[in-house]
Amino acid sequence: MEEMSKDKENTGCSSCDSHTCDKKDCKSCAQKKKIMKLPANPANHIKHVVGIVSGKGGVGKSSVTSMVAVELQRQGYKVGILDADVTGPSIPQIFGMHTVAKSGKGKGIEPVETPSGIKMMSVNVLLEAEDTPVVWRGPVITGVVKQFWTDVLWRELDYLLIDMPPGTGDVALTVFQSLPVDGIIMVTSPQTLVGMIVKKACKMADKLSVPILGLIENYSYIVCSDCGKKMPVFGKSRVEAFAEESNLRVLAKLPVDEKLAEAGDEGTIEKYHNEEMVQAVGTITALVEK
Repeated sequence: MEEMSKDKENTGCSSCDSHTCDKKDCKSCAQKKKIMKLPANPANHIKHVVGIVSGKGGVGKSSVTSMVAVELQRQGYKVGILDADVTGPSIPQIFGMHTVAKSGKGKGIEPVETPSGIKMMSVNVLLEAEDTPVVWRGPVITGVVKQFWTDVLWRELDYLLIDMPPGTGDVALTVFQSLPVDGIIMVTSPQTLVGMIVKKACKMADKLSVPILGLIENYSYIVCSDCGKKMPVFGKSRVEAFAEESNLRVLAKLPVDEKLAEAGDEGTIEKYHNEEMVQAVGTITALVEK
């Protein structure tokens, strides 16, 4: 009994035998989490993995993912996007990519590459027709997401961004547990309902010990074309109060922008510029690389 007590003391956890617990300083649990991570493709060297997350759909995660990727690329980083929204992929359309991914000579799958050099993998670049529905059950979907990590030849990347599907279900759990995620960016919009659901995603990340880098509020306001005044079309922003309550930082408050909508529709996101996103990406890289 004395030896067993000493062993538990050495692991930093005195309450678990099997062995799992919620204590962040438990060395045994930390080791298990490390073992659970999927091995990377031997051809790949990916420095940082960042997820873009929200508990709810329709808040603009894919647009935010694309803008972050474009700005990282402009700042000189090598960037890839893993589109984990298997049943509702939109990343290829936002970048105007309508090509089909090719085999990497038996070693894996080559990602498609945008005009500026951003690498991308999505189920839509594997389908013969872009409008083919993906009617798969959860285990198959999570298996595809895992293969996007293990089988795609990303090679040298400074940042791999993961565009997550909405919610706290199978894919989120798989990504957080199986991939070496350095941190996540939470995307929200001003409505109280969205904030409540985003809290669920924040609590999930906390339970799985995934760092939250900060919040981006999308659809925060519109700018009057005549006077330049910012007008909150979806109600008063509560993101600062939510951030303070959750001990998080606000990375950016993005407007409803006609030019961004056009860029997404026309596949020209790499030509779009937003000054707030420049500052947000500077903060994100500082947090991830410190």
